[in-house]
Amino acid sequence: MSQPTERNRLDGEASPYLQQHADNPVNWQPWGEEAFERAREHDVPVFVSIGYSSCHWCHVMAEESFEDESIAAVLNEKFVPVKVDREERPDVDSTFMTVSQLVTGGGGWPLSAWCTPKGKPFYVGTYFPPEPRRNQPGFRDLCERIADSWADPEQREEMKRRADQWTTSARDELESVPEPDAAGDASGTGGAGPPGPDLLDEAAAAAIRGYDDEYGGFGSGGAKFPMPGRIDVLLRAYARSGGDAALTAATGTLDGMARGGMYDQIGGGFHRYAVDRQWTVPHFEKMLYDNAELPMAYLDGYRLTGDASYARVASETLGFLDRELRHDDGGFFSTLDARSRPPENRRGNAGSDESDDADDVADVEGAFYVWTPAEVDAVLDEPAASLAKDRYGIRSGGNFERGTTVPTIAASIAELADEHDMSTEAVREALTAARVALFEARESRPRPARDEKVLASWNGRAISAFATAGQVLGEPYADIASDALSFCRERLYDEETETLARRWLDGDVRGPGYLDDHAFLARGALDVYSVTGDPEALGFALDLAATVVSDFYDEADGTIYFTRDPDGNAGHGGDDTLFARPQEFTDQSTPSSLGVAAETLALLDGFRTDREFAEVAETVVTTHADRIRASPLEHVSLVRAADRVASGGIEVTIAVDAVPDAWRETLGERYLPGALVAPRPPTEDGLAAWLDRLDMDEAPPIWADRDAVDGEPTAYVCEGRTCSPPETDLDAALEWLAARRRSE
Repeated sequence: MSQPTERNRLDGEASPYLQQHADNPVNWQPWGEEAFERAREHDVPVFVSIGYSSCHWCHVMAEESFEDESIAAVLNEKFVPVKVDREERPDVDSTFMTVSQLVTGGGGWPLSAWCTPKGKPFYVGTYFPPEPRRNQPGFRDLCERIADSWADPEQREEMKRRADQWTTSARDELESVPEPDAAGDASGTGGAGPPGPDLLDEAAAAAIRGYDDEYGGFGSGGAKFPMPGRIDVLLRAYARSGGDAALTAATGTLDGMARGGMYDQIGGGFHRYAVDRQWTVPHFEKMLYDNAELPMAYLDGYRLTGDASYARVASETLGFLDRELRHDDGGFFSTLDARSRPPENRRGNAGSDESDDADDVADVEGAFYVWTPAEVDAVLDEPAASLAKDRYGIRSGGNFERGTTVPTIAASIAELADEHDMSTEAVREALTAARVALFEARESRPRPARDEKVLASWNGRAISAFATAGQVLGEPYADIASDALSFCRERLYDEETETLARRWLDGDVRGPGYLDDHAFLARGALDVYSVTGDPEALGFALDLAATVVSDFYDEADGTIYFTRDPDGNAGHGGDDTLFARPQEFTDQSTPSSLGVAAETLALLDGFRTDREFAEVAETVVTTHADRIRASPLEHVSLVRAADRVASGGIEVTIAVDAVPDAWRETLGERYLPGALVAPRPPTEDGLAAWLDRLDMDEAPPIWADRDAVDGEPTAYVCEGRTCSPPETDLDAALEWLAARRRSE
């Protein structure tokens, strides 16, 4: 029998992750019908390997197994091997990860799955060593056993039965919507209606129960993950009820992350997560989404508490994005690797002037970020060297591999002042200079590889982060948000077909986009409008939201799916090779796209006159009401959407040509969670011009009859669908809101 695949076909793929595997002896195929057709022709299983470019254990498995000629021979002879970039194909990742979680109780990357030629997995796992190790099967032996089992007709039938059972269970989970009840309630919730605002307090209470009161964060059994959604509900609950426990858990988590090694103390920005309870040692990759979500949490912490350190962390993190993950024309790249060089350079190249020892050091995860006392001494003179080592805990022996140290905040300014007999101001000045010098010295090290995909979804979150910073910290951040939005609109959006692609990479566009691309970018565009008053950004948000409703919303099921209908929209992004059409219910490393979509539709409904967006949002949270009520903390984005639907939220309409600086500062300082700031021209003539640009026949509710009073900037503040009188004094309008809340 001839070999199922003739060669590795990843050389034709633009994805940096797939390119990392283009030189493997494994005959990798990109995901698609052609690969499964090959498997059917040759009657062999498909091996699906899912990962991403900055995934540490993906690199390890590649080096140990996929670069091994003997293992490659088994894969090439007995399987059709398929490589998937989870960041480009989140739908594939979601379906296979659901199987892994249902079958094994966990998941992760690399995700390894062996499937029938119809794409149904019958064996799943994550990382496998090349040979048996610590109760794990060796990858080579496992592949050979699976191939032998497939060749046996009786065992093959059992594998197919297992695949059918697993995919049925995964489909039930991913496509889950309540059955319509006997009374004809399409949501299946017995007419109980959408969840109310009380769920936010329930989510906060659950977060408090899981709070680690010693080190901050949630859970006390090992690794710590950033969970900005939990911080958000804690801050909202505190603002609503004044419960000290909620504020303590929120600020304790913000403080723990900012002090630890998960935060890059020298260069700013957050690593993926910490491997220990104390936040000391991170997984060193830096993801765009973490560094978009976390600044928004810190900015809210700053607004609520006035603690300037939170504003500093947010500013430094966004500074990292601007410096290291921003395209010259405005969009944001996806990741920085944990290692200091791309895979093709790890083993050294002929003619390289670097020694083997240098290669070894550079190849260690985190090598770019860690320090030894001698390295600090080589950069700084005394007393700056001692101050820096004491400040960042850099000691002989270290806290990481090879005696190196991941910098943390090991001593306060006051403690250093006492220990070194210096004033606090002198210590602060010396440390500022020392940090700059250490950063500049670090820049000469081999740099981590960068995945230069520009993803619509992740850019949407970054745009929201910079827009939020524009509200709180000033114009330069808003300008960056606007530039990134323009980049995405120009390169990822086809105005003629009104189609959004998922990713752009050096001119290569892949798509169409998924729900998260549309929902996150729509929210980012709305946030840009709020801070800049640009009606074009608002129009783009409305267009994307309309696509969410037309292409992803299923009226019969009462839900918004992550992908388009593969039967009805195969030419617009459906994939009939997948065994399920997923929904994204829970918040993971990024927010639930279902929750963000519903909340964004509820926010944008004020700019429509037909209430369609509001009806869809209400239907979605009603459909999933039982799921949300059962576990509100796992469904934070859906809880926020339900809260918006139930309460109407806060709206601040401002009629003015240009929002006064003093008003901007006031709005930036106030903690108004979920508030929608909606600028509009001060006169009816000016508004008419906007309506014409936005192709609106009449003024939407949020703007209608809200002109400026006597030509002065005028604010209309609403909450719970009740509004203040027009005020030319913003403080007076906000005082109306505060008084209303006090009276409740």
